Amino acid sequence: MKVSSDWKIREIEPSDNSSLATVLRTVLLEMGVPKVGTAYADPELDSMYHAYDVARSAYFVVTYKNQVLGGAGIAPLADEDATVCELQKMYFLPKSRGLGLGKKMIQICLNYAKNNGFTQCYLETMPNMKQAQGLYQHMGFQYIETPMGDTGHFSCPVWMIKSLN
Repeated sequence: MKVSSDWKIREIEPSDNSSLATVLRTVLLEMGVPKVGTAYADPELDSMYHAYDVARSAYFVVTYKNQVLGGAGIAPLADEDATVCELQKMYFLPKSRGLGLGKKMIQICLNYAKNNGFTQCYLETMPNMKQAQGLYQHMGFQYIETPMGDTGHFSCPVWMIKSLN
């Protein structure tokens, strides 16, 4: 499949909450992510619009013919310096993978971060998510040895960071 005008990346809307929660849980289960200590257990999964409707936070969804197929967010990293943000909940259903949408989504999130005064972007992922890690590295993220902030994702043992300067 090719990216056409039927594909859109836009900010989350309240009506996306239910379908986005289903997408995120579906991908997390597909990837074999533990249900505890990962995004799967995050209470905001059922109300993503409201979770990101706060200062210096944004969530973007990718749609095909108005159907939500994935998304990614950016928000301040909890219990960290105010200049550090986190790339959060970046997951896509198989239909939307391999089309360059992940790269576009990361760029949108990083542009948002820069425009909101962040100088570093942190992320956490799982060891088996090799394709995602390759994309993150391609986008300039580097591995770090220890976690940052307080994400509550104690089951995510891969940590990466990117300077936004």
